[in-house]
Amino acid sequence: MKELLIIGIGAALVNNVVLSQFLGLCPFLGVSKKIETAAGMGAAVIFVITLSSLVTSLIYQFILVPTGMEYLQTIVFILIIAALVQFVEMFLKKSMPSLYQSLGVYLPLITTNCAVLGVAIINVQKEYNVLQGTINGFATAVGFTIAIVIMAGLREKIEGNDIPKAFQGFPIVLLTASLMAISFFGFSGLI
Repeated sequence: MKELLIIGIGAALVNNVVLSQFLGLCPFLGVSKKIETAAGMGAAVIFVITLSSLVTSLIYQFILVPTGMEYLQTIVFILIIAALVQFVEMFLKKSMPSLYQSLGVYLPLITTNCAVLGVAIINVQKEYNVLQGTINGFATAVGFTIAIVIMAGLREKIEGNDIPKAFQGFPIVLLTASLMAISFFGFSGLI
């Protein structure tokens, strides 16, 4: 249990996928304009990364390794992730059309979100078993959600401020993200 807790805290805070590994920057910067949209994207990413971590771990350990086809891991992982994202997209379109509309083009971009594929590959590289890989995936997605919601809150506050012309728009967003990355560095002493 202690090992799973360390994996979870490490993935969510210490090695935050966005702020320390720089994976998943496209949706992080693109969808973080409103808190509601960021939280919806975070929920979708939590679902996709957790489920893809579980499925990719199972397929890797019980199909690819026994058959000696580990070299196909990237292709297999991409196919699994694409199928899961299509499932999430169909679910959101039916059950939450307003969230589906607000996410727009960024929902299909989860398929190409390098954080999703990165977590699956990290699980293999660190030789996590199925439970450890799923916990790592869930915690990584929670860390992504924490980062994107904080960024959305900061961007909403920044919007009403008087910012010098040279920093307006994307430059202030990148500066904010860099300050967030520095602040998350403070979690490195936790584990």
